[in-house]
Amino acid sequence: MNRVVITGAGTINALGHDVPQTLEAMREGRCGIGPLELRDVERLSIRIGGQVHGFEPETHFNRQQIALYDRFTQFALIAAREAVAQSGITFEGEAGLRAGVVLGTAGGGVGTWDDNYRSVYEDGKNRVHPFVVPKLMNNAATSHISMEYGLSGPSFTVSTACASSNHAMALAFEMVRSGAAPAMMTGGSESMLCFGGVKAWEGLRVMSRDACRPFSANRNGMVQGEGAGIFVFESLDHARARGAEILAEVIGYAMTADAGDIVMPSKHGAARAMSGALRDGGINAEDIGYINAHGTGTAANDKTECAAVADVFGRHADNLMMSSTKSMHGHLIGGTGAVELLACIMALRDGVIAPTIGYEEPDPECMLDVVPNAAREARVDVALSNAFAFGGLNAVLALRRV
Repeated sequence: MNRVVITGAGTINALGHDVPQTLEAMREGRCGIGPLELRDVERLSIRIGGQVHGFEPETHFNRQQIALYDRFTQFALIAAREAVAQSGITFEGEAGLRAGVVLGTAGGGVGTWDDNYRSVYEDGKNRVHPFVVPKLMNNAATSHISMEYGLSGPSFTVSTACASSNHAMALAFEMVRSGAAPAMMTGGSESMLCFGGVKAWEGLRVMSRDACRPFSANRNGMVQGEGAGIFVFESLDHARARGAEILAEVIGYAMTADAGDIVMPSKHGAARAMSGALRDGGINAEDIGYINAHGTGTAANDKTECAAVADVFGRHADNLMMSSTKSMHGHLIGGTGAVELLACIMALRDGVIAPTIGYEEPDPECMLDVVPNAAREARVDVALSNAFAFGGLNAVLALRRV
């Protein structure tokens, strides 16, 4: 079994268009959530989100590419370029034949769906662009990354709602650990911030109209975000052989299903996922210093997650730091775990714990150290990244400082 390390990271999200900007914003506790700028926003009840502003596709892609790339694919490609550049990896010869791509997304080309439904139903057109299907399909970002870097190994997309990225990264980790691939591109991307995407989420009645305040007693719901996080996972031997800089080591994962309610989370499913990640990584509960929480800012999620952490960690739960960066960048749905993995890397590599901003009132059912409002310096050797999705599908990753 190979040891698996992360040698490259890339992102674009509401906090920044790259990793340095994003980590700086996390250190400063900056909020990337604000008023939405999109067509027909006045018809929405929810008008805030973690939107990527100042993004000009024309500076990254030519006209033909823009016609073929939905916004979620554009985000994935931009993040992938940053990750590959940092890693310094080249996919030549045998490496390219065996390396692959596993990404997560919940909705795929939601903006393309939205635009073309408008074209047919609102504008009365009888034809759409012949590349609408290749543009909106969930595997589009995976396919374009594989083509851009000549990755001919196992490549596919995972769609498990809010746990999509964590499931994808867990599978990529397993492929490298098992020796099926020397390296994998992995992470996730999402762009649901269009009229139809926001209107659909409004129907669930779990959205906040003003802010995301995870674990705070006065929280009133989640806030959508958008963006991508892409990483290079490779075997430790492969990375060392080429003198690569190592950001962190991935040491374990677990996946569970609640097998219960389609939207209400289960404490037991979340607890089994965290316990399983500890077991797979060969670590004890006392080894964990930081948890990047799923932390959506809904009463159901926050209370359930805190109860699960208390069950798994017992007395050590009082010594844990746990924060939700969704308070800053919003909930990226299928891409959220990938962007949040950056907070784990920052904790392990830089000794900086990203805060849970917007925290105003203690909740008796969430009395853990949620690193409220301001980042904190602390040495962390092992961290967990939680993702608990609608449908009761859970995925937790364990990472270690190198």
